[in-house]
Amino acid sequence: MTINDVIEAVKGYCSSMDAFTGKPIDPATTRDQVTFGAEALDCACTGVVTCIWPTVEVVRRAKELGANLIISHEAIFWNHGDHRDVVAGNASFKAKVALLEEWDGTVWRCHDYIHAGVPLEADGSLADGIFYGLADKLGWLDCRIERDCMDFEIPEMLARELAAYVVERLGLAGTCVIGDMDAPVRRVRIPMHIMGHPMGDTETLNKMDAEGIDCLLAMELIDFTASEYVRDAAMLGQGKCIIHMGHFNGEEPGMEYMATWVPRALEGAGLDSAKVPVSFVPMGDTYQYVLAR
Repeated sequence: MTINDVIEAVKGYCSSMDAFTGKPIDPATTRDQVTFGAEALDCACTGVVTCIWPTVEVVRRAKELGANLIISHEAIFWNHGDHRDVVAGNASFKAKVALLEEWDGTVWRCHDYIHAGVPLEADGSLADGIFYGLADKLGWLDCRIERDCMDFEIPEMLARELAAYVVERLGLAGTCVIGDMDAPVRRVRIPMHIMGHPMGDTETLNKMDAEGIDCLLAMELIDFTASEYVRDAAMLGQGKCIIHMGHFNGEEPGMEYMATWVPRALEGAGLDSAKVPVSFVPMGDTYQYVLAR
């Protein structure tokens, strides 16, 4: 079984319709490219590591495990699209390339396919592989509203209790809360991104109001638009809050869950999954915290 066989099996197991455009995933423009080690695609696969992104420590761990294929959700080199020319003179870029070359494996980015849908539901229907994994990690698969992996009705708890729950379930070092810490929370939504875009962020806060969303469990978060709205809404006694988990912290559970279904993808392609060990290697919490005394 070659590295390329594994990649094609995973792609074949997922939907080929782009979740963001509704069109077929285009091999020429998809994010899902071999981002390192294309020359090794025809080599026998000795093992697979799934991860949110291939940090230095993830690459080192893959080498220790004897795995020569890393399947990552995000890019290697710190920019949208993995453009190397813009960081070619950077000392960390040169050192990471040297580490990758010493490892001598292949990195394939799996972004569009896993978001497009994976047959994970009990009836075999498709779910977004990243956010299904997050819902599973949070223990909320049965709390999903119409099987939406980003919209939940959970057993009621206070915002501060929910924040502690998220920290514990995701293994975080901590989290930030905006708004009413004592708000009773039942309806929770995971917004895709809160990045200061006037139209998108306004839609998010208006839906929060119209649909009775108590809490946004946010990935990206800035200090205006939705954050300002939630603070004012909380001061007006409307019981709104935002819990900030971070982008990678929120999506990493999906890559952890991926390690459980890659063997099924291999078997579905007629490959012997027993010959290729699959491991998840965590990046760990993006954030470290210094608390006020």
